[in-house]
Amino acid sequence: MEAPPLERKLVAIFAADVAGYSRLMEQDEEATLATLSRHRAIVDEAIVRHRGRVAGTAGDSVLAEFASVLDAVHGAVEIQHALAEANAELPEERQMQFRIGINVGDVMLKDGDIFGDGVNIAARLEALAEPGGICVSRGVRDHIRHKIAVGFQDLGEQTVKNIARPIRVFQLRLNGAAAEEAEVVADEPPPPDEVEIQFWDTIKHSTNAVEYRAYLERYPEGAFAALAQARIESLEDGQVPLPAATPVAAALDPQAIELAFWDTVKDSSNPEMYQAYLDKYPDGTFAALAQAQIASLDEGRAPPSAATAVAAVDPKTIELAFWDTVKDSSNPEMYRAYLDKYPEGEFSRLAEAKLIELEEAA
Repeated sequence: MEAPPLERKLVAIFAADVAGYSRLMEQDEEATLATLSRHRAIVDEAIVRHRGRVAGTAGDSVLAEFASVLDAVHGAVEIQHALAEANAELPEERQMQFRIGINVGDVMLKDGDIFGDGVNIAARLEALAEPGGICVSRGVRDHIRHKIAVGFQDLGEQTVKNIARPIRVFQLRLNGAAAEEAEVVADEPPPPDEVEIQFWDTIKHSTNAVEYRAYLERYPEGAFAALAQARIESLEDGQVPLPAATPVAAALDPQAIELAFWDTVKDSSNPEMYQAYLDKYPDGTFAALAQAQIASLDEGRAPPSAATAVAAVDPKTIELAFWDTVKDSSNPEMYRAYLDKYPEGEFSRLAEAKLIELEEAA
């Protein structure tokens, strides 16, 4: 009998354990277990109060999931403050401090337990936290930094056990943000959060309009809202949108978002896809090219296919991606768009030669 497929979902993952638990147990097992029981009651109650769910416990550790990143962080902050008050009533040598790590990511769900890289990263973040502290991933930090009165200490890229790529780690300052960081937070527009990006990356190949509507319900002003609407209209008109080749993954830089947006539409034969890009990025890197693509489609010519996916935000890579989109075209407007954007570009001479060739053949 074939096993049923595992359920997957995007959640905020909360991992906690006791710092120095083995030392405490060695000193006094009964007293340690009594303190753990009292502290665990504080932790569990706060998780439930902030709409979380305890997904697993083992010894001194707690694993929980939250539908909201903000709820997870609010719960963690409340827990650390409440535990600090409880510890104040204990002798210093018997105080019990928890470390907490919070990540956001895709998890697998089976029999109430959660699994996956997202869980492993949360556990590694917890191990990096100070006793009584909280460490979060970059995705968590970018999501909450405009919504909660705490500061962040950037611990940089950290290489951790059993995780292939380094993770960017931020430690919460539970006493509030530093003045200079508060200014930065106030001045910067909030970037798309990692949950939104992963949500889009999950549905972007879909031919089901319901999935795009689900995105719009959750992110009505999201980075990909215009594109989601264009996809819905295409599907309702009986057109199947072309799949995008490049996963958005966890790119939070605005330029990376634009590149991912363009990479999703660049092979389309539907002018609404290019118009969605222009609506979102009227002065974007690929605006002239999008206009040329629309003109080609309006004249009944199919736009060229781009074989190479956009995968980086280096200016040279952007130019290469631009050129890769136009290089096989028989439309002179494509080459003019490249030359307008890159008059001294790597391929400017070739673009000029292509223009001359096409104009002579016309």
